Amino acid sequence: MKITWLGQAGLLFEADGKKIMVDPYLSNSCGKLNPKSNRRVPVDESFLKMKPDIIILTHDHLDHTDPETLEHYLCGDECVLVLASYNAWNKARTIGKDNNYVNFNRNTVWTEGNITFTAVKADHSDLCAIGVIINYEGKNYYVTGDSLYNKDIFADLPRDIEAVFLPVNGVGNNFNMADARRFAKDCGAKKAVPLHVGLFDDKKPEGFEIIPEFYKEIKL
Repeated sequence: MKITWLGQAGLLFEADGKKIMVDPYLSNSCGKLNPKSNRRVPVDESFLKMKPDIIILTHDHLDHTDPETLEHYLCGDECVLVLASYNAWNKARTIGKDNNYVNFNRNTVWTEGNITFTAVKADHSDLCAIGVIINYEGKNYYVTGDSLYNKDIFADLPRDIEAVFLPVNGVGNNFNMADARRFAKDCGAKKAVPLHVGLFDDKKPEGFEIIPEFYKEIKL
């Protein structure tokens, strides 16, 4: 499994011959609405030229479900599988036409080849927001999506988590760094990867062994 950080909460998983993007944000849409949200790191346009097989959208906020980014992937001739929580699904299916838009909500399971995706609870201001478990070769990779620490989430999670990827910016109904570290420990993840910093702010993760770099492979 190769995993690359796309910035903000975006991740690219490559496994089983498939490219899987989670919450890609590769534009300056947020900055156009509010200058405080201008990108501090330029878009690497090589990722816009990539053709993902699967896109996962955890919730309907612009830095996670971005029409400007999605147009690059959903308006071509090839069918893309889009697994999206309800509000994000409603938005995404207005982009492009010949794609497979799956309403992917909590407890929904989708199997594609040797990879299984399971939607799990998240606690966020989009009440349809989800996290996702990606299971490949017996290992569980957990993307929390934007979320707060909520004890009800643990009931949805597998016992064995190889790595958890979680926001740590502490605003917009997301974990702060202390709660993110505690959540990573309490969910039993072997490794924790902090996300959702450095694009709109100058925050840097604290207390994490793995610090991702923009557009580079995350070494677990």
